[in-house]
Amino acid sequence: MENVKWINGSHKEDNRIFDSEFEVEEWAEALYPDFVAYLSEINNVGYATPDEKVIKYLASLFPQWADYINLQIGVCTGKIEIDGKIIYKIWTVK
Repeated sequence: MENVKWINGSHKEDNRIFDSEFEVEEWAEALYPDFVAYLSEINNVGYATPDEKVIKYLASLFPQWADYINLQIGVCTGKIEIDGKIIYKIWTVK
């Protein structure tokens, strides 16, 4: 996870657990401008959230977004526990 630019923390929804798949899709797709701003040959970009559904949806979006800018990436996921709360993570690798 070196050279990962974590983009979460600037939106109030970052710590939200969404009720429906529609909300998850809308939220994840709205993150596109944040991700593409850092997605490059040099940087890896990542996101962390307590909502596993968001991570699963982003896993399908990341390769599409990279393809838009002709970039080949791999996608990694993981989870950590902080103060008894599970946080799910996703990040790109070159």
